[in-house]
Amino acid sequence: MEERTWLTVPDIAERLDVSPSQVRRMIEDRHLLATRRDGVVSVPEVFVTDEGPLPELRGTAILLGDSGLQNDEAIRWLLEPDDSLGVAPIDALLAGRKAEVRRVAQALAF
Repeated sequence: MEERTWLTVPDIAERLDVSPSQVRRMIEDRHLLATRRDGVVSVPEVFVTDEGPLPELRGTAILLGDSGLQNDEAIRWLLEPDDSLGVAPIDALLAGRKAEVRRVAQALAF
């Protein structure tokens, strides 16, 4: 997996000028996906824009959860290259290929 930059809750709070509790709420509401890295709750930086969570992420995260993936698995799936997409799903989302990413994600449930 390509090495990505990770942000902690305080990092995200500072970047977005919100409180850490608001960031934790974004994680709870699946606007962001987080995992523990070395005991610290962390989010891949690519999931966060200057305005807030990547808008396409939430629906995709919910779909992945409905397909049975836990947060760690969903993050791994989003960040690792996917043969059917030709790139990592998160990179396809960033390129505006939301419908295609979600079709591939739906197939995970079967």
